[in-house]
Amino acid sequence: MHHRIEIKVRGYHLDLYRHVNNARYLEFLEEARWSLLESRGGLAFLQERGYTFALVNININYRRAAYMGEILDIASSVKAIGNRSCVMRQLITLKGSDTVVADADVTFVIVDTRTEKSAPLEGELRAALERMAA
Repeated sequence: MHHRIEIKVRGYHLDLYRHVNNARYLEFLEEARWSLLESRGGLAFLQERGYTFALVNININYRRAAYMGEILDIASSVKAIGNRSCVMRQLITLKGSDTVVADADVTFVIVDTRTEKSAPLEGELRAALERMAA
């Protein structure tokens, strides 16, 4: 199941070429990830147990420029849960179309804030991630 948010492209998102700067897409994707975690209870679960998440890799493909006034639809879903990391798939399209603006696979780990080391994804923690993926 995909979690979706919309972002309207504003003037401050643009670069000198009057389209969304490539670095800004990373912020859009981050907003969508936070929204997914909040909406599915994952953020509260992690905070209550002394965990946080940290990105370790982003593979992004820029497919089409986005321009001021366009509405971007960002779909996010958990693609894979490993022993120590997870991969989230994110897709940015123009609202109401199949036009892909960018797509990314984002790898993250769950960090135990007490030890500042990545936590093994097992037991209660794994179950919580699986619920977020459902």
